[in-house]
Amino acid sequence: QVQLVESGGGLVQAGNSLRLACAASGSTSKRYAVGWFRQPPGKEREFLALIIWNGRSTDYAESVKGRFTISKDVAKDVIYLQMDNLRPEDTAVYYCAADSTRLYGSKVQSNYDYWGRGTQVTVSS
Repeated sequence: QVQLVESGGGLVQAGNSLRLACAASGSTSKRYAVGWFRQPPGKEREFLALIIWNGRSTDYAESVKGRFTISKDVAKDVIYLQMDNLRPEDTAVYYCAADSTRLYGSKVQSNYDYWGRGTQVTVSS
C-alpha cells in the first residue's frame, strides 16, 4: 500500500506561484507513477501532470503545460507540483495519486489506486 499526503496549498494572489508537495510512504519498492489532479468547485476532477517512477519522464495536460512543473525527490519519495502564474480558475482541491501497476503512469484517473486527501488552493483576482 501507498500512503500519500499533500501539503502546500493555501490562498495566493493571481500571478503568483505556489509549490505543492506529495509525501509518499508505505511502499517497499517505490516503483509507481504519481499524478497530480484537481477538482474545481462544482466541476469534475481533472488530470494535471504525471511523473514516472524514477522521476525521469513527465507528462502534462495541455491546460497547464508551461505553467506547472512536476518533479520528484527520489531519495525522499516526495513529488512536487510547482505552479506559476496562477489564475483564479486554478482554484481547486489538488490531489496526488499513485498508480502502483504502471511504472509510466497514465492520464486516466481510474488507473490510479492510491489517493491523498487533497489540499485546497485558492487564487484571488
